Amino acid sequence: MEIPLDLLYTKEHEWVSVNDNIATVGITDYAQGELGDIVFVELPKVGDETRQMEPFGTIEAVKAVSELYAPVTGKVVEVNEELQDSPELINQDPYGKGWMIKVELSQPEELDKLLSPKDYEQLIG
Repeated sequence: MEIPLDLLYTKEHEWVSVNDNIATVGITDYAQGELGDIVFVELPKVGDETRQMEPFGTIEAVKAVSELYAPVTGKVVEVNEELQDSPELINQDPYGKGWMIKVELSQPEELDKLLSPKDYEQLIG
């Protein structure tokens, strides 16, 4: 199981990468493994607002439907449209082609509340 050292994490198993005040968000390798085969993902639209630790969408696997939680507050500036036709990209490449949304940060200080790779590794044991 992969836990990239250049990302931040939530207790709900989302990851975030920040570049020039834009946060890219997805779910972790651990989360996709626990969910199993992902068959559908419902994401917000460009222009929608996210609030830290509030749901921004849902992910549906063969076994279960789960909510997705925003690691940061801001405005959605891009959505991974490929996931509509190919949700399995989340299973195949959770930190690459399986990214979900990009959010323009409105409260960058919230990043301090997220888990480091080491903290996330301890969380999942």
